[in-house]
Amino acid sequence: VTDEDLTKHTGDCCLLLSILCIEKAKMQLKRNIGYFDGVSFIIGSIVGAGIFVSPTGVLKHSLLNIGVALIIWTASGLVSLMGSLCYAELGTSLPFSGGEYSHIKRGLGSLPAFVFIWTSTFTKPASNAARALLFAEYATQPFYGICPAPEVLKKCLALAVLWSLGILNGRSVKMAAWVQTVFTLLKMMALSVIAIGGIVLLVGKRKESLARFEDAFSSEIPNVSQVAEAFFQGLYAYGGWWSLNYMAEEMKNPSRNIPLTVMTAVPAVIIFYLLVNISYLTVLTPKEIVSSVAVAVTWADRVIPSVAWIIPLSVAVSIFGALNSSMFTLGRLSYAGSQSGHLPVLISMLNVHSCTPAPAMIFSTTIASIFIIPSDLITLTNYFGFSAWLMIGLTCASLIVLRYREPHLHRPYKVFLPVPFVMVAVSFFLVLAPIVWSPNLQYVYAFLFMLGSLIVYLPFIHFKLHFAFLDKITCHLQLLLEVCPADGSAEGKCE
Repeated sequence: VTDEDLTKHTGDCCLLLSILCIEKAKMQLKRNIGYFDGVSFIIGSIVGAGIFVSPTGVLKHSLLNIGVALIIWTASGLVSLMGSLCYAELGTSLPFSGGEYSHIKRGLGSLPAFVFIWTSTFTKPASNAARALLFAEYATQPFYGICPAPEVLKKCLALAVLWSLGILNGRSVKMAAWVQTVFTLLKMMALSVIAIGGIVLLVGKRKESLARFEDAFSSEIPNVSQVAEAFFQGLYAYGGWWSLNYMAEEMKNPSRNIPLTVMTAVPAVIIFYLLVNISYLTVLTPKEIVSSVAVAVTWADRVIPSVAWIIPLSVAVSIFGALNSSMFTLGRLSYAGSQSGHLPVLISMLNVHSCTPAPAMIFSTTIASIFIIPSDLITLTNYFGFSAWLMIGLTCASLIVLRYREPHLHRPYKVFLPVPFVMVAVSFFLVLAPIVWSPNLQYVYAFLFMLGSLIVYLPFIHFKLHFAFLDKITCHLQLLLEVCPADGSAEGKCE
């Protein structure tokens, strides 16, 4: 292509982008995420504000029975570990971006995968918006004392945090992974302070604390429905164990690192959760824990009053790390959906300078920003909680289907086959339980919203309805954002 050709076709943005892609070599995501980065992302996704602020759900529904509560914390962690091992098999055999979406599409077909991405495009950004607002709450409140911080200030700070992390994740995977590692280390240091403090006090043989654990099962035993509700609360606290599969395409040596990362991160979280809960119970009575607005803050006021400010700061740090991880994975979900034709093609393009899915990050961050403005929308997403476990059940079902339909698929790691059957059963129980025990009209709306995906799927995906003017918009946005389709025709790798 000569300079004369360029001058002649200046208006042809598609030609210009083709030349740019050839100059930059093959466009693809780079494998920048190693073992320690993966561990940081999983721990950072699981450990948010909950363990610091209100780990009361399990204890409350266990009827303040300490022994039952600790068993449920352990059982919830083991179920999460089983689920993560199922995902490890899928991630090593199908190391693609998109997590559950990619696996459901391969195992169950295009329509269930589209329902997943349709629902996730609504719920996951709302979850990020809620995290950003919670971070803003903890970051601004110390400056206002007992008075509430202005809503406008909190929303502005939440938007600033969202876009800062969105730009960071859209520009550099290495920098995003570094930030995740740093904030995960900080939050684990805070949890270590609580865990070690509890062990020291317990070893010091405080009579009240020892008696509390010696008579751990002395309180009333909860019934089956109460145990199930406590179990549901425990599993919610472990949410995020599935995050690694969203970045499988960017993992170094995924066949080795994905199972190893899972087997390191999830058991570590289980141990920390148990130690932290034991520490809370060493210092506070079950009634004090259930009635406390922020358990870790109350614990710090009792044990380390001179530096109790560390805990509110740790909560903000923990939320920030969890938000970074969630935004990273959501960008990969949008990227994978676009690659399959379930979202506009622009979203699957990569920045020519950094090989990052910048349009996908802009797309997901924009939707999250919309949820922050009218905060009431976030409340609606609470009724979509069942959809997360529905998709986990479908993902584990995909693993079973692929075992029988594609027996010769290369599987560097294989989970014990009964495990995915158990996960499917647990998942569908958790889908039906809240609907049966507390039926609400909002659940009907949530189901209707999921079924509404058919209105979009049939014309635009199944019958491939297309508007020519969208191609022009896409080309102009390509030039503006300096992005190209992934897996360009030129040989080599994006450097």
